[in-house]
Amino acid sequence: MAGVNKVILVGNLGKDPEVRHLEGGNSVAHFTLATNEHYKDKQGARVERTEWHNISAWRGLAELAEKYLKKGSQVYIEGKLRTRQYQDKDQQTRYVTEIIADEISLLGSRPGGASPSAPGQGPGEPVSLRQEPELDQLPF
Repeated sequence: MAGVNKVILVGNLGKDPEVRHLEGGNSVAHFTLATNEHYKDKQGARVERTEWHNISAWRGLAELAEKYLKKGSQVYIEGKLRTRQYQDKDQQTRYVTEIIADEISLLGSRPGGASPSAPGQGPGEPVSLRQEPELDQLPF
């Protein structure tokens, strides 16, 4: 049986997405997402912890990110964890863990109370896009 690598996050963008348009027509967007958790410590004081996640979105999801996502946007993201390595300027091996988004849905509302919507969608329908897996990524 194959393993499962699935991440589900709801949080707010820490900055506007950085989108690169690659050769061959593909696009990739990179952005950070903050998730918060609240708990009480041993003294009963309320503590808030923020975790920052690196998100990468490809092709159609990158276009969605470029068009609709802004710093502070609340989003739902489904994807998978991926760790990659690279050599820094001092030739040291560095590792980066990121979430490769398979689905992005805008949550919350725009200023003025209107929900975000895409062309062809009703005014109250959220913007959502799902990335179909490449044929070579299918588990069978």
